[in-house]
Amino acid sequence: MSAVLSAVIALKPVESRMPAPQKHAASCSKCNLRELCLPGALGADDLARVDNLVYARRRLKKGESLYQAGAAFNAVYAIRSGSFKASLLDNDGREQVAGFFMGGELLGLDGLGSGAYHAAAVALEDSEVCVLPYALIEELAREIPALQRRLHSVLAREIVRDHGVMMLLGTMRAEQRLATFLLNLSARFLRRGYSASEFRLRMTREEMGSYLGLKLETVSRLFSQFHEAGLIEVDHRHVRIRDTQGLQRLLDERN
Repeated sequence: MSAVLSAVIALKPVESRMPAPQKHAASCSKCNLRELCLPGALGADDLARVDNLVYARRRLKKGESLYQAGAAFNAVYAIRSGSFKASLLDNDGREQVAGFFMGGELLGLDGLGSGAYHAAAVALEDSEVCVLPYALIEELAREIPALQRRLHSVLAREIVRDHGVMMLLGTMRAEQRLATFLLNLSARFLRRGYSASEFRLRMTREEMGSYLGLKLETVSRLFSQFHEAGLIEVDHRHVRIRDTQGLQRLLDERN
């Protein structure tokens, strides 16, 4: 059972270890990513009430950790700019990447069930997050039913993401895994108003391989294979998708 699924089944109050939240100068109502974030599509009155949700902002340099695996859970973090990876160490001390996150997405939801963060969150580039104390989220969710429904919706989205990764690693061939990964990134960039066909990868190929369950050599070979087949153009981390339908056809092929 995934950490997020456990959180939905056992959604318990978590004692906040932070100082009493106070209003931050930047409000949710003025953020251009709020439709993707926890406030979602709240009405004007409810949105005004959740303007107090952001306790502070935190800036991180590339490679800095927002929190470590096993640290006490006390807040959820909304990515305002930049991107992150969620990772943990296996029994041999090797990194296992559990996910990649970008602007408007939430970090830390895996701590809801156990009261501790399951994986570390590390900045893939210079980034900024909004700190959302969970004690305050709980309080406002009790008062604002729409916020509570939105929280459940975000948790459900994380469950779907978990199931997608399980299917990705369990049933797909190597080329299907990479095609799925690129198409997923394309859709997420488009939702944020960026190009769906041309973007820069913030993660290394080794990190991609860790997430997709593939060796570094396999990831590099597949990028070259996709490039030669005319599916993509790739220059180091810069990717241009030339044939979206071609990538989709890879997913439709039987194993």
